[in-house]
Amino acid sequence: MEDLLTDDIAMQLRETADNLRAMSEDAALHAALARAAQACIEALRRGNKILFAGNGGSAADAQHLAGELVSRFNYDRPGLPAFALTTDTSVLTAIGNDYGYEHLFARQIQAVGVRGDVFIGISTSGRSPNVLNALRMAREKGLVTVGLTGRSGGDLPPLCDFCLRVPADATPRIQEGHISLGHTLCWLIERQIFPAVAGTASDAPTSCANPSGPYKGG
Repeated sequence: MEDLLTDDIAMQLRETADNLRAMSEDAALHAALARAAQACIEALRRGNKILFAGNGGSAADAQHLAGELVSRFNYDRPGLPAFALTTDTSVLTAIGNDYGYEHLFARQIQAVGVRGDVFIGISTSGRSPNVLNALRMAREKGLVTVGLTGRSGGDLPPLCDFCLRVPADATPRIQEGHISLGHTLCWLIERQIFPAVAGTASDAPTSCANPSGPYKGG
């Protein structure tokens, strides 16, 4: 039994490694991520915010990445304005009850999104109605739109200024790719906005009382 389990573990880890290798060699993906990162950096520098949304595992990714920006990713620095539209149960149940689940995120973007913000919609299939509607609302309000999805892209690409497609078809591999892309995005943002403290990386937070760096947001 143990041998069977260890064989399965090895197979899963090989699939993950193969997926990450494919991503590391995908020049189009790298270029799209670089452009998305630059859009996020510019938005934050002018005082805008980043919004995230997704369903299920992608909701967890939205919260994870917002937390990396608000708190810290790799080193101590001032917090950055980022929010997951998946966390307020009163808002979520009100919208779901009054307008329908497909409007869960679009309604929130209508309420709090402003021109120049960035909305990052996460959907492994690229066909989640509430994410697609959120991207449409974001475009209507003048937000920069970023999509994280799988190889096919589904219906996301036409709604995105920048579409990041993990070169995989299986949901677990796509989700693993999304968090790798999300971590890289956070790393790029942190290093570009706060380069003066990039050399102080450590596992333990230090004081933010005297932040340095070019960040001008509120």
